[in-house]
Amino acid sequence: MALRPDSGKSRADELADRQSREQEVLFREVDEAVRQDQLGGAAKKYGIPVAIGLILVLAAFGGWLWWTEHQEGVKEERSERLITAFDRLEAGQIPQADKDLAALASERSDAQAVSAKLARAGIALNQNRHADAVKLYEEVSADGNAPQAYRDLASIRSMAAQFDQLEPQKVIDRLKPLATPGNPWFGSAGELVAMAYLKQNKPDLAGPLFAAIAKDETVPKSLRSRTRQMAGLLGVDAVVDVDKTLAEVREQEGGAPAAQPAQ
Repeated sequence: MALRPDSGKSRADELADRQSREQEVLFREVDEAVRQDQLGGAAKKYGIPVAIGLILVLAAFGGWLWWTEHQEGVKEERSERLITAFDRLEAGQIPQADKDLAALASERSDAQAVSAKLARAGIALNQNRHADAVKLYEEVSADGNAPQAYRDLASIRSMAAQFDQLEPQKVIDRLKPLATPGNPWFGSAGELVAMAYLKQNKPDLAGPLFAAIAKDETVPKSLRSRTRQMAGLLGVDAVVDVDKTLAEVREQEGGAPAAQPAQ
């Protein structure tokens, strides 16, 4: 019989090592069983709430997608109706256009509603219904949800529509913030403010403002020409480039444009 090689350990030591290894394996198995039992308990305890929460999140996301698509569809439909109303205006179908615009303006507060109100105010002005026009302009001006450019335009139109009935200072207070160079409404608002200064017998304030408008290249030519003449009447020079000014005057009078200098 072959002899077992001597490992240097007694049989008692070998038995102790074997028991130690067996205990280690047993501990690992017990630990794994406990871990699986804990996971199973957690799944039973939290699995249903987590699943419900996930379903709710997915439902909310789906609802948001539907709402966004629905809103885009509504916006597109209202834009088409607004264009149709404008087409009817251009074609001279005023009563039907006004009816369509009134419906758009009353249904909700959005960009289409604001545009509809401004268009209806223009119709009212053309029909000499100044009170109706002012009412619509003031509604737009006071609408905190309307784009600021629309609100500013409505303020200017409102002041212009009732200029003769208002105290000059009210026009100045309302429009002076817009009557500054660099503001998109500088020309229109500035002209009304300058006219209000004249009503207050303050040509020293009106003249320079007229001249500033006339010199502003971003202002429409017709307005620049008008304010240039007013500045000249008040003794304020509003001409920067004489040749260019003469060319603009000839163009507005229907004459031949001035000859361009040779290159």
